[in-house]
Amino acid sequence: MLNTQDTARFLERVPLFQTLGRRQLELLAKRAVERDFPAGAIIVTQGRGGEGLFIVIQGKAEAVRERQDGERVTVNQFGPTDFFGELALLDDGPRTASVIAVEPTRCLVLSRWDFLAEVRQDAEMAVLVLQELAKRFRLALEAM
Repeated sequence: MLNTQDTARFLERVPLFQTLGRRQLELLAKRAVERDFPAGAIIVTQGRGGEGLFIVIQGKAEAVRERQDGERVTVNQFGPTDFFGELALLDDGPRTASVIAVEPTRCLVLSRWDFLAEVRQDAEMAVLVLQELAKRFRLALEAM
């Protein structure tokens, strides 16, 4: 288990949080919870509500999307410092894909409620994170 300082140091390597300051990282680190998933475990399920953001500490996972015709397509792979579920930080809409642990995987989980509590206290943090999310969406759209 990571302590708050180690978690903050880890978070500064995560692309979504690289522009945040030390104090902001520590605030998020205090709210993040570690969760372990065995190989084959479904971390999030397509179509279900999201509880928040997941950041891979160790292990590997893959995002699988089931299409209307029932075909399952791997749409992304995740390793250490990669994250998924970022949309769940902003709304409680359904997950757009399932994420499955390919091997034993440890994640930091930041719930929507905890994230919103912090950004309500720190508008700069909200702006910085939203700017990073915008960059990520632009890259995703360019790849289509």
